[in-house]
Amino acid sequence: MEKETAKKKSPIRLIVLGVLVLTGLYFGINAWQFGKTHETTDNAQVETQLVPVLPRVSGYIKNINVKDYDSVKAGDLLVELDDIEMQLQLQQLEADYRQAEVDVENANANLSSTRAALKVNKGNIELAQIRINKATEDYTRDNTLHQQEAITTKQLDDSKYNFNTSKQQLENTKIDLASAQKKLEVLETNVKKSLSVLDVKKAQIDQQKLKISYTKIYAPMSGRLGKKNISTMQFVQAGTPLFTIVNDSTFWVVANYKENQINKMHEGTPVSIALDAYPAVKLTGKIESLSDATGAKFSMLPPDNASGNFVKVTQRVPVKISIDNIEKYHQILRAGLSVKVIASVPE
Repeated sequence: MEKETAKKKSPIRLIVLGVLVLTGLYFGINAWQFGKTHETTDNAQVETQLVPVLPRVSGYIKNINVKDYDSVKAGDLLVELDDIEMQLQLQQLEADYRQAEVDVENANANLSSTRAALKVNKGNIELAQIRINKATEDYTRDNTLHQQEAITTKQLDDSKYNFNTSKQQLENTKIDLASAQKKLEVLETNVKKSLSVLDVKKAQIDQQKLKISYTKIYAPMSGRLGKKNISTMQFVQAGTPLFTIVNDSTFWVVANYKENQINKMHEGTPVSIALDAYPAVKLTGKIESLSDATGAKFSMLPPDNASGNFVKVTQRVPVKISIDNIEKYHQILRAGLSVKVIASVPE
């Protein structure tokens, strides 16, 4: 009976209970203080640049120079499309261009010939003017002599005929000159038209050469390839995604914080980052920017609180976080990895 009473009065249980209470109180106070100065979320992941590789022309794939998940550098040749048909079209365009050059030469030759004829017409007008001046003087003199009965009527008629003939020749030469001038205008227009056609042919050749250059698809940036969606001799349309290049040197984190967690956050706020894939690795960074809209506003069908029954849902705001010493960790970082982010905020 005395032993049972001693056990009941033993202070060990009270000590253990007290230690447990103090330990819980300690951790509770620490958690409360931690919560006042830190905002935590596990709704976050690693992000990077993803650039799809797209062909700019349609065609059959001739060569693929890369494999799944290969590392590539900007400017590396990735895929070649079959360009035989385009090369034949280029040859036809070049033949049309040479024909257009011949047309320009012919137009210039006709123009030069007409200009030479125009000079002859102007010379004929001067000659006809000299003749009509002489015929006018002869007719005037012979008319006076005929009135004095110094010459016969036939001689006067001959002078009058020469005068009228010279006058008509001058008129005809002027008509020829006007016609040549009109023809010259037409030929000058033809030359301009031929030159315009030549320019169009040249532009078509340049465009075709540009299309042929598009049959070789180069890496737009350095990084690592994703899974290929193509095989040789497959026909691809322009704009069809062939594969994606992942930038493996630039990473950041996007953390989706609740709207009631961001009131003390600002650019430059320090954060700690824990990777689910590598729990032993602890990263640090800082907030780079906060989105001007909640994540729901970027969805295909953003919610409209004005319609139907309203149920309040806590919204999340995307926060972009830069990673310190990124060159040290870029080998283990992967786009899409889940992370836990803890932001240090003032009380």
